Amino acid sequence: MVATNREQVSAALSSAPARGVIARGLGRSYGDPAQNAGGEVLDTTGLTGIALDDTTGMVTVAAGVSLDALMRVCTPQGWWVPVTPGTRQVTVGGAIAADVHGKNHHVDGTFTAHVTRMTLALPDGTDRDLYPGDALFNATAGGMGLTGVVVEADVQLLPITTSLARVDTDRFDDLDSLMAAMASGDDHYRYSVAWVDAGTRGTLGRGILIRGDHARAADVPDRKRTLAFDPGTLATVPALVPNGLLNKASITALNEAWFRKAPRQRRDELQSLTAFFHPLDMARDWNRMYGPRGFLQYQFVVPDTAGHVVQRTLEELRTIGAASFLTVLKRFGGEGPGLLSFPRPGWTLALDIPTGVPGMADVLDDLDELVIASGGRLYLAKDSRMSPRTLELTYPRLSQFRALRAEIDPNRRLNSDLARRLDL
Repeated sequence: MVATNREQVSAALSSAPARGVIARGLGRSYGDPAQNAGGEVLDTTGLTGIALDDTTGMVTVAAGVSLDALMRVCTPQGWWVPVTPGTRQVTVGGAIAADVHGKNHHVDGTFTAHVTRMTLALPDGTDRDLYPGDALFNATAGGMGLTGVVVEADVQLLPITTSLARVDTDRFDDLDSLMAAMASGDDHYRYSVAWVDAGTRGTLGRGILIRGDHARAADVPDRKRTLAFDPGTLATVPALVPNGLLNKASITALNEAWFRKAPRQRRDELQSLTAFFHPLDMARDWNRMYGPRGFLQYQFVVPDTAGHVVQRTLEELRTIGAASFLTVLKRFGGEGPGLLSFPRPGWTLALDIPTGVPGMADVLDDLDELVIASGGRLYLAKDSRMSPRTLELTYPRLSQFRALRAEIDPNRRLNSDLARRLDL
């Protein structure tokens, strides 16, 4: 069912079947938060509309609008989305439901830290405006769509003077050097992200650190000084890709090539915002490269004092031959505003692992225990296999979320496969 207005959202909630209803945006979650077997899934991409105050940078945007669409409207006016994940192809409603983070969490926090108001369609079909600090706002931020359906939000955008980023790149031969550089230098940059080699040969954990900020007009030659934003794509991955194209050997070879092509050190390179923030979006349907079997993403955060968990994770996955091409390491700042927000201060590692690797389930279960013991947690928007016990032990505000959900939705009109799997 596609909703194009608030009345249709309310009607879907009021007439929810026994298995409930859950909102879905552009389907970029890696697990089952927008799946609802036997129930209703409400497609919210029909909720459109963008109203920008180009003086203040405050934008009122419908929940079904993608970050891509928002950027295309706002960037030419000198405004940028304050927090963006690794893809533009997520909706504003989805960004709130997952309380997404980006390369700048250590400076700017999560997406909902920049939401000044949201309108939520409640399970009973009525609307309510929510503001930061409201109990229901805090439950909705990162609440995976289980408190209501976001229909609109006010977001404070970030001012920019060009559509370019000024970027520094460094290549490191080992994980210790990479993490030391991040710990000592990230505070000098608004954005920071590291690609880590998680192949099955070579020095485990060597990596490429990319840090930067928005280029100012004074940083850019006159001929390149623009606010134009028209990213496009360079290629489309075909639908029929055989299983096994990305395997241990090919991923290891790609990791080697990717590491070798990076400069040892480069300063003040001007990159397009697309190349800097969303390189994967330049290849449409890039996930098809994994074939019909697909892949699993494993992402955790652990405190600064538990950086050894990053090394241990890479070692354990190498032991069973589970190579990851896209392995990303970042640093988080403070806690997210939501009761179920993922970020907390420390290190976050995300790995894309082809499915079907023998022994992977047992290794990931063992890594879960290490994350629990370290005081970390797994990311709900990326999860497809976490146990209810792991959730209980890693999200300290879970009981508050459950209590509030029971209060506003005693009949479970809002439900999903994720909610049932984890007893949310």
